[in-house]
Amino acid sequence: MTKKPFPSDLEIALAADLWPINKIAADNGISEDRLEPYGKYVAKVLLDETTNAETARKRGSKYIVVTAVTPTPLGEGKTATSVSLAQGFAQTGRKAILALRQPAMGPTFGIKGGAAGGGYSQIVPMEKLNLHLTGDFHAVTAAHNLLAAMIDNHLHHGNELRIDPRAIEWRRVIDMNDRSLRNIVVGLGERMDGVVRETGFDITSASEIMVILSLATSFKDLRERLAKIVIGLNYDGEPVTAADLKADGAMAVILADAINPNLLQTLEHTPALIHAGPFGNIATGNSSVVADYVGLEYSDYVITEAGFGADMGAERFFNVKCRVSGLKPDAAVLVVTVRSLKSHSGLYKIVPGKPLPEGMLQESPSDVEKGAENLKKHIEIVRNFGVQPVVAINAFPTDF
Repeated sequence: MTKKPFPSDLEIALAADLWPINKIAADNGISEDRLEPYGKYVAKVLLDETTNAETARKRGSKYIVVTAVTPTPLGEGKTATSVSLAQGFAQTGRKAILALRQPAMGPTFGIKGGAAGGGYSQIVPMEKLNLHLTGDFHAVTAAHNLLAAMIDNHLHHGNELRIDPRAIEWRRVIDMNDRSLRNIVVGLGERMDGVVRETGFDITSASEIMVILSLATSFKDLRERLAKIVIGLNYDGEPVTAADLKADGAMAVILADAINPNLLQTLEHTPALIHAGPFGNIATGNSSVVADYVGLEYSDYVITEAGFGADMGAERFFNVKCRVSGLKPDAAVLVVTVRSLKSHSGLYKIVPGKPLPEGMLQESPSDVEKGAENLKKHIEIVRNFGVQPVVAINAFPTDF
């Protein structure tokens, strides 16, 4: 009998039996007046006066963070593990909600792939999650570039704040991989086209505004944080802020919808709050504080994911996000694969898009033991924050 090939992630996602998002919300106690639908299967959960740390802690829900060893270019499956865990809670009659990051669209079209999980542990609709979703990234892009435009406009109209053009640190952003925009010159052309200076583009997920969106505890807090953005220095070496340029109010208005987390579902109809937080330069690599608040308000278990390894996403989760949110996790899951441990032995080099080295495909316990030093360090990192991690081995059929 010929063995039927396992369907691809896309085939599984497209064949999914999705429930209307209002049913997902209703089944988890989220009232209709807090929903703003974006089509049939996605909605914004509107923040209100109950969205705060006090309400989040009142229910006594358990807060779980999923992290990993140092990831290889192939990924170790943090999101798939997070989704599996949430679906597992639901299968045993426990109310669980996921709180995950939204992926950047640019890398999705490269070798990185998306961030919807894998196999039968996915967030759906997968294509919406990996592309525009509800437009949060575009709002961040617009707010960021508005400030950039106001800086150049201020220079053009006399530079009352005496901004030093050589000390401007606020570049522009775009949610696409485009190396030709990394370094550019603006202001070329007629005299009315602005002041000539060098600048460039970063990817939207690396925007300071994306970090602010992920850490803001309310719309008021968002506005206050935007006002404090330092765009550069004046000729006296003093910082110039977005508030000095009177840009913070307009930026906040652009982000008025983006601050509300997005509600989706897993393949088994477990609710998933997808909001902000992909990794990019200064970013924390964690989903939003407000998504965690909402999740803890409506469920008994909230599973969130910290990007990359415990030395990156989890340290920023504990040191930055938890200090801002006032929350502390009850448990941590540390994801590892046999493949990653072999890679961390230092004996092999994994190149994205190329076959794995032949030696990694052989049974080699000594390679795994050597690479386990990386796992030990990540266990130590999590323990240092007062949480004992559970190591989750993401097993593959090819493992020995």
